[in-house]
Parts: sequence; C-alpha cells; structure tokens
Amino acid sequence: MRVFVTGATGFVGSAVVRELLSAGHTVLGLARSDASAAALAATGATVRRGSIDDLDGLRAGASDCDAVIHTAFDHDFSRFAENCRRDRIAIEALGEALRGSDRPLIATSGLALSPSIGAREADERDEALPTSENYPRASEPAALALAAAGVNAAVVRLPPTVHGLGDHGFVPMLMDLARRTGVSAMVGEGANLWSAVHREDAAVVYRRAIESPITGARWHAIAEERIPFQAIAAAIGTRLGVPVQGLTPEGAQAHFGWLAKFAGLRLAASSAWTRETLGWAAAGPTLGDDLADARYAAITSAA
Repeated sequence: MRVFVTGATGFVGSAVVRELLSAGHTVLGLARSDASAAALAATGATVRRGSIDDLDGLRAGASDCDAVIHTAFDHDFSRFAENCRRDRIAIEALGEALRGSDRPLIATSGLALSPSIGAREADERDEALPTSENYPRASEPAALALAAAGVNAAVVRLPPTVHGLGDHGFVPMLMDLARRTGVSAMVGEGANLWSAVHREDAAVVYRRAIESPITGARWHAIAEERIPFQAIAAAIGTRLGVPVQGLTPEGAQAHFGWLAKFAGLRLAASSAWTRETLGWAAAGPTLGDDLADARYAAITSAA
C-alpha cells in the first residue's frame, strides 16, 4: 500500500513513517523544508514538498496514494484557534481527494471528551467535545463529517502524553517548569488520571487502522490508561531532584499558567476496543520508563 503521510517528519509522523516502511508499505511524505525533505528521503520514503496550507498539493498527494494518514498540526498555542481552522480545512481537502473511493483517511485527534463521562474511563464510543470558541480543535468533527458523507475516514485519538526520546509535549513542558521553579507541582493531591502511549506503539495503531479500516471509527492509541498525575509529578521530582508539591487551584494557575487546565484534567481512557479490534498490544517503554531514563530528561531539556 502506498500511504500519504502529512507531518511525516514530526514526532508522531516520523514514527508512523518508520512503522509503515518496516511493514512493507511505501510512503509519500509531506515535508516543508529542505532539512525535513532530506531527513524523510533518508528513511526510504518519497518526498512531496509542501505544507498543510497547500490544499492542491494535499489533494494531489492523497489522489496519488492508497491511504492517507494526517498527523500534521501546528502546535503554536499562541495561534491555536487559527491552527485548528487550518487543520480542519486540510482534512476536508484530503477527504475531497478520496471521495468516491474506499481508500482510508486517518486523522489525528485527542482526548478532549465530554465531562459527562464521569468516573469511568473514556472509550471509543464517546464523542469528542463539539468545536466551539472555547475548544476550537476540529480534526475529529471534520473527519467524522467526511465519514458521514461516504468517505472512508476515521480518527486516531492520542493521549495527553505521547512520549519517547525527542518528546516535546506536555511532560517535557512540566519538566522544564520544574527546572525553572525548583518544584514538581500537581493540582491538589494529583489524584486526576492521565493516559499515555509511546510514539512507536501509537504508530502501530495508525498502520493497523489503514490496513483494517472501519469508517467512522475512533481508535484509541492508549497504552497506559490510568496514571495518577501524582505519579508523573513524583517521577519528575525524582529525575530532577526537586520536591513534589500539591497546589490549590489558584496556586496551580499561577504556577502552570495555561498548562493549569491540563494539569488538573482527568484524562483516563480505555483502549479495549482498539486492542481487540486491531489485535494491538503496546510493547514500548512506559512513561515511567522514559522519565527514569536520563537521555529522556536531557533531550527534553533541550527541546
């Protein structure tokens, strides 16, 4: 199968490319810069130069392939609403190129789910929060709208931490904050639960999702379903040699800034249906393994 991958040199996308190639697929990867194009070509993938704003290029790449995996997203949170809009338009363009065929499109989503879930773990049946001014992320609604219109589209939901060497997501941000403040903090007792996956394990979910596509599916790339935030804060404290401290909601806002909302969220999630349906089992390091690895701390510090 020839697969068009956007974000092909990103943290998740590069793992997806490696996984596809190792499984015998060929890859057409989207790359914006000369450096990204050279890195992608070195893997054995074919390079298509462009960005997610090049809608004609996206349509051409999708038209030229048997499947599409969309991992590209601009994580500049100062322009979050605008980047969400660009992401939605890109997904719609990719879907246009696949309309009238059974070629699968996998978009990337997250675990911002309805608070009505309550105490149980979120699962693949749960709908995401609707797009709004407060939550502008539109990848999942865009993909599932395509599915409702007859495109073979689905989504892979990623947990709040997709980790591995070279990680630059929430956990490295928490580590850098602990370095700067001398405290590894949590909200209250840190009893809220997060979920996690190693990026190589997530890449397997993407691959299997295009090999065994189900229109409208919400796949959960979740390896660890219930990690107390306190355990994350404690591991960061141990790695960096700083104390762990619980904060009031007001203190958390002052300490974490815009990260305070995420630090206090309950983001536990089940992947039971994904595991059973795709025959997937996580095999990579756990988040605790990475946090105990000096290389992870050193690399994230420089990210």
